[in-house]
Amino acid sequence: MKRPALTFLAPLLLTLALPSLASAADYAVQPAASKLGFSGSFQGQSFDGTFGKWTAAISYDAAKLTTSKFDVQVDLTSAKTGDNDRDGALPGPDFFNAAKFPQAHFVTTGFRQNGAQVMADGNLTLRGVTKPVSLTIAFKPQGTGAALDVSGSVKRLDFGVGGGDYADTSVIGADVKINAHLVLAAK
Repeated sequence: MKRPALTFLAPLLLTLALPSLASAADYAVQPAASKLGFSGSFQGQSFDGTFGKWTAAISYDAAKLTTSKFDVQVDLTSAKTGDNDRDGALPGPDFFNAAKFPQAHFVTTGFRQNGAQVMADGNLTLRGVTKPVSLTIAFKPQGTGAALDVSGSVKRLDFGVGGGDYADTSVIGADVKINAHLVLAAK
């Protein structure tokens, strides 16, 4: 091949390759329409809660899972369940220990297909303990934005939440379900 042909082909090949190298789309969470929640059980009765203060950096494209990422930080003092005693205890040293560990942090390490579902694999740091967590996600484009629904569960004792006198899982359930509905606007 002559050099002029190579000079012509190189920019053309680079132009064709760029879309596959592009990153996922960035989104801004619309806090007023979004919810980050959790649910658990106490003495056999289930309860729901929400976090009022959190931030999420979302970059996602279903066709480009390798460049997609989530980075979520949660203010643990903002947990509310509607029960004054529980709401007062959650930030305390027996549960979140928010004075020492004010935030929980989830960051993805990758995404994968699991049948028809997409899983967001990542690391959750809570009470100074980091463990892998997999969350099921449903991403629905809507105009220039999207809706993102997230669900999964964690074992509270894996993170030392409610240990010691509160480690009895027949009183406080072992599993805590995570659920979120995020309304996203394209950046």
